[in-house]
Amino acid sequence: MVGRQKLSLLDRGRAIGWFQDGVGVREIARRLLVSPSVITRLRQRFQATGLVQDWPRPGRRKKTTARKDRFITRQAQTVRTSTSYQKAITGCYQHQRQRNRVHAAQYHARRPSKRHKRARRV
Repeated sequence: MVGRQKLSLLDRGRAIGWFQDGVGVREIARRLLVSPSVITRLRQRFQATGLVQDWPRPGRRKKTTARKDRFITRQAQTVRTSTSYQKAITGCYQHQRQRNRVHAAQYHARRPSKRHKRARRV
């Protein structure tokens, strides 16, 4: 089973232009190398809304709230050398979710090298 075929915005605009010039659905599909159903759906969407872009999709909802996300990133800021696993245990969150939130906030664990450790001791 093949998934739906995608058209670029340029090709969508071309298809609508050809449609307005009176070119048939099958001919437009042949020119763009897609099935006629793709062109039919595009034409219906354009007639209903006047747009050819895809609607934004919400995606999967996050299990954590914005407040919990701020708490997780605050933890990542406090102890930069601890791993996300250690932070997940202390924060009582699932490990992968914790890692995703910390990574999304652009925080990564920093392990000092031996040279840096020696330089700090002096």
